[in-house]
Amino acid sequence: MASSGSGYDLSSSTFSPDGRIFQVEYAHKAVENAGTALGLRCSDGVVLAVEKPLITKMLVKETTGRRVHTVDEFAGVAITGFVSDGRQIVNRAREEASNYDETYGTKIPPKTLANRLSAYVHYFTLHGALRPFGCSTLIAAYDPATKEHSLHMVEPSGVTYEYYGAAAGRGRQPARTEMEKLAINPKLVAAASSGEGGGSGEGELITCAEGVKQLAKIIY
Repeated sequence: MASSGSGYDLSSSTFSPDGRIFQVEYAHKAVENAGTALGLRCSDGVVLAVEKPLITKMLVKETTGRRVHTVDEFAGVAITGFVSDGRQIVNRAREEASNYDETYGTKIPPKTLANRLSAYVHYFTLHGALRPFGCSTLIAAYDPATKEHSLHMVEPSGVTYEYYGAAAGRGRQPARTEMEKLAINPKLVAAASSGEGGGSGEGELITCAEGVKQLAKIIY
């Protein structure tokens, strides 16, 4: 019974005997079956890319099922999974950014935005009357106070991590493999430039211009 979820998947507030929450796992499955979303942290910014499947040739692709959204002047998000669920997360992100600006008179830091969104998403896994969001969110943001940019991803379970390169959706595994080959981790690039570990002694972080090309290759 526990392995199939029967009797334990009626509510997101119910644990199975082996410690699983099936409603959250189903939400992850919805993301895994959706189009791929990619994020790449580069030396001069963050690049987001999404795969937007068209269910029919009659759709106007420019205005249908938008998956990359602006949050405020220094932040944007890419979503994959249920687009309708993603819109609610986008609206929440805009509210959080606006409220922070009104309260503190400065733009919301990327980590704060990610933590507040993850808390919002996690709330929907705690109550039987609610269901988890079937959507993963990639957050690309710049902090004018520290002059640093960062990439975070919020998963349907409500956890969030910071990444150099992130992928979600059906093509996440091959995308991660390809992104690991890119010069996006400063520590690895520094080691390569110093010739440690048998490196060639050459290396520099990838730029956004090159990142756009690489993500386009990965998706298509």
